[in-house]
Amino acid sequence: MFGFPGSGAKSYYWLTLLSGLVESLFFSGMAFGWASLVFVLKVDGYFAGYCVNTTRDSDPAVYIDCMGQDEQFSLVMCVALITNTLIRFPIGCVFDHFGTTATRLISIILYTTGALFITLLNEDTVILLYPAMSCLIISGTILHITNAQLLHERGVSLYLSFLFLTSCSSILLLRTFFLMPRGHIPYPLPESYTYGVRCPGSKKKENNETEEMKEQKDLEKTQKDQQTDGAKPEHEPKNEEVASFRSCVLSWLFLWHLVWVITILFCQFIFLSNVNPMLNRLANDDQTLVSHYTNAFALTQLCSVLFAPVSGVIMDRHKKRPLASGETRREADLNSSCLSLFLTSLQCFLFCVCFTCPVLPLQYFTFVLQVINSSFFFGGHQAFISIAFPMSHFGKISGIAMSLSALGLVFQVPILHLIQHQLHGDPLYVNVAVTLLSLLALIHPIHVRLYCKKLKKQRTPTTPEANEQLLNMEPFQFSQL
Repeated sequence: MFGFPGSGAKSYYWLTLLSGLVESLFFSGMAFGWASLVFVLKVDGYFAGYCVNTTRDSDPAVYIDCMGQDEQFSLVMCVALITNTLIRFPIGCVFDHFGTTATRLISIILYTTGALFITLLNEDTVILLYPAMSCLIISGTILHITNAQLLHERGVSLYLSFLFLTSCSSILLLRTFFLMPRGHIPYPLPESYTYGVRCPGSKKKENNETEEMKEQKDLEKTQKDQQTDGAKPEHEPKNEEVASFRSCVLSWLFLWHLVWVITILFCQFIFLSNVNPMLNRLANDDQTLVSHYTNAFALTQLCSVLFAPVSGVIMDRHKKRPLASGETRREADLNSSCLSLFLTSLQCFLFCVCFTCPVLPLQYFTFVLQVINSSFFFGGHQAFISIAFPMSHFGKISGIAMSLSALGLVFQVPILHLIQHQLHGDPLYVNVAVTLLSLLALIHPIHVRLYCKKLKKQRTPTTPEANEQLLNMEPFQFSQL
């Protein structure tokens, strides 16, 4: 939490926090509302040309086979997810180099473009769905999409829905310029740090308070220096050095985190790409039943705001206890993150087990596990990057992890083709393989735990030589590949 001087600045902080929560609800998580949007697009007849008349061997009656339509929608989602992950590294570089405002402006442009493309959709321009979904998933929107199906059933067209969303981009612009920092947030954070547009009166008042605090700290520092003058330690700790970006991405810590990211994202996105065909198959194409389960899935996505803070509470549970002798804050944070990483990996495995079982009522539990796992994952990923690596590389490291995960997501394309054409729409064997693959995610928390034990062993020297090595140890040391 940022420490602002003055009650006005504290109110400003809470306004930023609450507006961020509203922004997340309205404009993030587009991928998790895909099932509802697909239902609406199917009803409106998009990609209907891929449906064909066919017969079964056991039944001479003619029925409509829409496996080709399902494949097109799955491909739209797959392309959008791959594009989303590929662009993360360039966006991270923009964030590290230009700061918050420039990054948010890019997101707003993408969001507005994607929403406009949706308003232009018809049977002749359905190809626009590919760039539209890519833009919207990168920028994000959840609340509208999870309610898109309900609005459609009440007579609100997709055109009007996304025309309204396009106009909402003005909200993002206002928050970008009035409630967000223009550049980077400094690290470590100064006590007098503020951001956004401030009233001249409050700024003058806070400047006076800042000057008083500075004078008080200077006085305390002078008194402390006088008391400790001449009593300098025999060994001076080495000045803090920031590890290079190359050394960070070539470390085992980053490698296993990358495996963790790829594994969980792959499991999540395989499910999201196939959730609508899966519900149709398990419900025997009963559209009333499919609509019911799609609405249930959409509503569970809104519960992410309830589960997301739990991961943070688990990671911060150690904050009130004092550090052990020689223990750094980074080491304590890393050690505390192991439990959250393990729970996220376990949730992913259980989630895969549930969606592998071809039992329709069980999918309620699948939906709950999916939203819990995604909440833990996205918060845990960013938190771990900020803990394990220097903040000066935060955008680049977070971005390159997501961009490299696109290499794994590319395999979705042949897998979707395999399900539709070789397995005749039954993903059971693929789901079993994905469930076994999800066990790879458990390696990461185990490695972090072993890494923390290694750090603990290094800070308990038994010889003068080991003590000298400990005192001169760099703050960010990684085992290289």
